[in-house]
Amino acid sequence: MAPYGILIWAVITAVLASILILASHVHNARRNRTTSVAFFHPNTNDGGGGERVLWCAVKAIQEESPDLDCIVYTGDHDAFPDSLLARAVDRFGVELLHPPKVVHLYRRKWIEESTYPRFTMIGQSFGSVYLSWEALCKFTPLYYFDTSGYAFTYPLARIFGCRVICYTHYPTISLDMISRVREGSSMYNNNASIAQSNWLSQCKIVYYTFFSWMYGLVGSCADLAMVNSSWTQSHIEKLWGIPDRIKRVYPPCDTSGLQACNPFFSQIISMDLCNTCTLLIG
Repeated sequence: MAPYGILIWAVITAVLASILILASHVHNARRNRTTSVAFFHPNTNDGGGGERVLWCAVKAIQEESPDLDCIVYTGDHDAFPDSLLARAVDRFGVELLHPPKVVHLYRRKWIEESTYPRFTMIGQSFGSVYLSWEALCKFTPLYYFDTSGYAFTYPLARIFGCRVICYTHYPTISLDMISRVREGSSMYNNNASIAQSNWLSQCKIVYYTFFSWMYGLVGSCADLAMVNSSWTQSHIEKLWGIPDRIKRVYPPCDTSGLQACNPFFSQIISMDLCNTCTLLIG
């Protein structure tokens, strides 16, 4: 029995030591937290609407709260302050007041779809927690702004003492996805082999139901959540249960064509995003 007792004691000691080390990291990070806004956007070269939201949000903060430094967490190692400043202008026509600071991340593979051939959704979600741990240990801001939809990082950001802001383009899981599995519909989130099997469908319903519960739990940690449409707002309100902290802000679009007709159009979206951000930061 003695060897087993020693093994158990060694495991308990290792676990306690790990907890103490993690607690020490968090304590030091909270103590050294700076008055800044850090944007969690691991793929700063994605080139889509999410990146446009990122640069419009950075610009809004720079204009309305110039005392706050803007930092971007990125897994793109070729991204630097001046190159991101130029990219915002060249790619999206967003002129920042000054370059954002950059914190490079080296564990981005844990949020990549290719890392998880199965259980991709939950794998990427837990992987984002690991990536955000790296981010927050390297730099701990006062405001943590997620522009990529990684809701599972919000509780960790709160533990680090951050106020959490997010812009959600699309919920990680929706009630429609669960309904499709129940109905046996074969679609992008439910392949034919599962749709045709009652037992596999029931297993997937349990998986989706559990995941949606976790998604609601972590999402409720947001202090301010912005969504891009009434459809997204409806689902996020039901899943996260914080309707008073959810604001609909339509995504910024390239309005160069409309601006030629009327400059007023180009100001509407940026003003909406700016005003909503200042609800919490201002």
